[in-house]
Amino acid sequence: MISTVFIAAILAVAAARPDSRYSAPQPTHRGQSDEIAIVRDDRVYPSAAGQYSTDFETANGIHVSESGYGSGPDGAVETQGSVRFTHPDGTPFELKFVADAAGGYQPESAALPVAPAFPHEIPQFVLDQIAKAAEEDRNRDDSDERSYQ
Repeated sequence: MISTVFIAAILAVAAARPDSRYSAPQPTHRGQSDEIAIVRDDRVYPSAAGQYSTDFETANGIHVSESGYGSGPDGAVETQGSVRFTHPDGTPFELKFVADAAGGYQPESAALPVAPAFPHEIPQFVLDQIAKAAEEDRNRDDSDERSYQ
């Protein structure tokens, strides 16, 4: 009779063994590996103030640069950076970004879609109504603040 402890131990060893289906990257038909070398990797690990930076480049031309500092509200880290690479068809790609408390994540790239311009002119009476509603909201907010004082 096999004890349950022994069976549990066998199951634990079997579950902990490495996955035999994993294999290291194999060379392609041209003798090259699928791995891409990192040719530059400069990092400044986060300081107590949240200041950090990373800048790396791969052998196939991918370049990533990012830095940040705890300059946001309550020491929140505000970040800026860029990513550059070339698509397989030869088209270059570049993305710059800022992430801060004022505007959140703000990407900038010619590759990002741009909303079309509004196709119709807005009539003046509509603009007047929008301005009137905004004025009423401001007046209501002012009176609400006075009522709490």
